[in-house]
Amino acid sequence: MYKYDGLVVHQSHDDEGIIEVVDKEGVRALHFGSDSRQSSMSLADPNQLHSLYARAMMGGLLFHDNPREVLMIGLGGGTIAKFLLHQFADCRLKVVEFRSSVLKVARSHFGLPFDPRLKIKIGCGAQHVRTESREQVELYDLILIDAYDHAGMAPEVSSETFFDNCRTLLTSNGLLVINLWGTDKDMFQQVAWNMGRMFDRRILFLPVRGRGNVIGFAFGEQMPKPSMKQLIDKAKLLEQRYQLEFPTFVQDFKRNNASVLNRVIKT
Repeated sequence: MYKYDGLVVHQSHDDEGIIEVVDKEGVRALHFGSDSRQSSMSLADPNQLHSLYARAMMGGLLFHDNPREVLMIGLGGGTIAKFLLHQFADCRLKVVEFRSSVLKVARSHFGLPFDPRLKIKIGCGAQHVRTESREQVELYDLILIDAYDHAGMAPEVSSETFFDNCRTLLTSNGLLVINLWGTDKDMFQQVAWNMGRMFDRRILFLPVRGRGNVIGFAFGEQMPKPSMKQLIDKAKLLEQRYQLEFPTFVQDFKRNNASVLNRVIKT
């Protein structure tokens, strides 16, 4: 069967709706019943990040280049989790995914490995953060949020309370990264406001070129402030190491964050 101009290699349903995996021109994509790709993977290079938004989320490596304790809200095809496990030998990941059927597809069709460094919990990410933040502080040096369904971003991960709980769980020199949908202006403005309040405007936004995604970054209070020259030099090194477009990320950070740039970068 063909759909979204590609070959459907998997189709299933759960209580949340349809799950489809579609192959097209050497790329495998996860869909939730619409033509929007939730995850994508190069079949020829499955450990590299293919989705432009996922590549942009790794822009955080410019500021925090050795993640060790990571919390992920939302698994999708598992491509980001797989990249982190592949690239960082000492990295340990806890992933909270709402749909058990999505986990099954990430295992069966996207090569998400069984790895002792990877722990996956099925449940609500916002509920997990709320519960954990009542019992623990400064657990994670990196929090990644990519929580979407067929209709858009999950509203549970946009509130001021949610970001307050995340701040509790983040180390003082840690980094929070969230995938936002820039064309949903009301939701985007709400998230930007809530992030800014909870992180004292130590935030940056990175629009994904050619896509509607905007990646938000929020910084712990003790995160070191690099100079722009340091970022430019580091971007060249990271580009060689990971084959990701870090110099472009630096340009776009500078271009799109005039009002808050000096709270994160020495300008």
